[in-house]
Amino acid sequence: MSSIQPFKIRDIEINPPLVLSPMAGVTDISFRRLLKQRGGIGLTVSEFISVEGLTRNNPKSKRQMRFYENERPFAVQIFGGQPERMRVAAEMAEEIGADILDINCGCPAPKVVKHGGGSGLLRDLPRLETILKEIKKAITIPLTIKIRAGYSESTINAIDTAKLAEDCGVEHIALHGRTKEQGYRGLADWDLVREIKRVVKVPVSGSGDVMTIQQAFDRFRETGCDGVLIGRGAMANPWIFRQFEDVMHGREPFQPTLEDKRALLLEYFEMLQQDMPKLPAIGRMKQLAGQFTRGLQGGALFRTALYHSHTVEEILDRISEYFETITAGRQYFGETGPSRELVEAPVLDSCEAASV
Repeated sequence: MSSIQPFKIRDIEINPPLVLSPMAGVTDISFRRLLKQRGGIGLTVSEFISVEGLTRNNPKSKRQMRFYENERPFAVQIFGGQPERMRVAAEMAEEIGADILDINCGCPAPKVVKHGGGSGLLRDLPRLETILKEIKKAITIPLTIKIRAGYSESTINAIDTAKLAEDCGVEHIALHGRTKEQGYRGLADWDLVREIKRVVKVPVSGSGDVMTIQQAFDRFRETGCDGVLIGRGAMANPWIFRQFEDVMHGREPFQPTLEDKRALLLEYFEMLQQDMPKLPAIGRMKQLAGQFTRGLQGGALFRTALYHSHTVEEILDRISEYFETITAGRQYFGETGPSRELVEAPVLDSCEAASV
C-alpha cells in the first residue's frame, strides 16, 4: 500500500490522494465539514456552481462558494459555456480565497448541457480552449478540470480533451469514465484514466463507482493514477477516507460503532439547521440518512420512518428510537402499517440534482 503517495497540484499537496467528489445538492458546506472532521480527505470541492448565477449576483450561487478554513485545500467548481462569465466567476472564486479553481466538463444534466456547460463542452473543444485560456490569464491559483469519457460512445475524446487542457495550463485532470449519454448508468471506464495518465505530465485522478476502500486501492494499482475521487461512496460510508488513510499507513481501518453512526447523523442535522431554514435542512437530512443507512439492520424501515417525519422533533425522535432499538439488540419495526409502504432514497451522483 505504501506505493500510493500524496500528489501536488502546483505547490498544493493533496494528502491523502483522495478527493471528495463534488455532488450537486450534497457536498455543501455542512456535508464537507462533517466528512472533513472524520479525516482522510486530501481535497474538498464545492458543489458545482453556475457562473450565470455567480455573475448575476444570485445569493444561492454566492452561498455555494463558502467554506471553512479547516477544509483547505479547497476547490471551487464552476460550470457554464460563456467564456466571459467563466472568467469573471473564476476571479470571484480566487477573491473569496479558494485554493484551486475547477471547471466542470462532466455534468450530463440536460439544462446544463443545453447552455454549452458541463459535458456540453466535450463536443465544442474550441470553446473549451477559449474558456481555459481566458481563465488562465485571469487567475493566479491553479486551474483544474473534471471531464467525462466523451459526449457519446461514438465520440469518446477524453484523451484529446486532456491534452488540450494541459496545453492551456490546466494543472490537474479528473476523469469520470462514463459518457454524457450514459449519465450514471453502466460502469465507469477506468482504462481511460490509465491512458490519459500516459499522455499528459500533470496529475490525473479517476472518478466513478468507488464504494469501498478496496476498490480505491484497486483503481490506484490498475491505472497508476495520482488520485481517486469518491462521491456516493462517501454518502454511504462517511469514514471511507479515514479508513483508506489507515490502510495506506499500515493501520487497521477504523470501524465506526453504532454510537458513532448515531452521533454523525445528529451532528450533521445540527450543522444543517445552523446553516439553512428548517425545511431544506430536513430534506438534506433525509437524503444523507437514505444513503448512509443502507445495509444497516432495519435500515429500510428507519428510512421510511424518517421520510414520513416532517419536523425537527420527529426526526430526532426517530433517530433516537432507531439507534436505541438496534443497540439493545432488538428488531426495529419502525411504524409500519397497512398504509405504510417502504420508501427508498434515490441513488444520487454528481449533478443529478441539477437536472431536477
